[in-house]
Amino acid sequence: MPDIVNAVLVGPKGILLGRRSPDRRAYPNRWSFPGGHVEAGESFERALQREIQEELELTLHSFSFLTTIEVASPAASFHLFTVTAWSGHPAIRDREHTELRWFMPEEACVLDDLVLEEYRPLFHKLGGMAASR
Repeated sequence: MPDIVNAVLVGPKGILLGRRSPDRRAYPNRWSFPGGHVEAGESFERALQREIQEELELTLHSFSFLTTIEVASPAASFHLFTVTAWSGHPAIRDREHTELRWFMPEEACVLDDLVLEEYRPLFHKLGGMAASR
């Protein structure tokens, strides 16, 4: 089962989500947290830093483990990290996403095209963090 790391970036404008490109094999045109696959021998933390640098041109400074979501089909383990400090401005650098957008937690909760339904309770949990930043 592949391991995938995701960055839950929480800032003054809310929570950052990316709309996956329509040509993506898994979850096309759906909103997700930025991130990607963990390479062999790589720690989750190192994979997170690498993926976010590659995808968004951000350098992460402060992040902590949030949760793991196990998915049966397609089989994968999603390891989510809350990110509260970074340098740079999120920018699409590759073809994985067609759009990046900040959502307030209550807006994200009602999206009908999320990659995983398991995101919804996380938005409620993260609501206080976004409001306090």
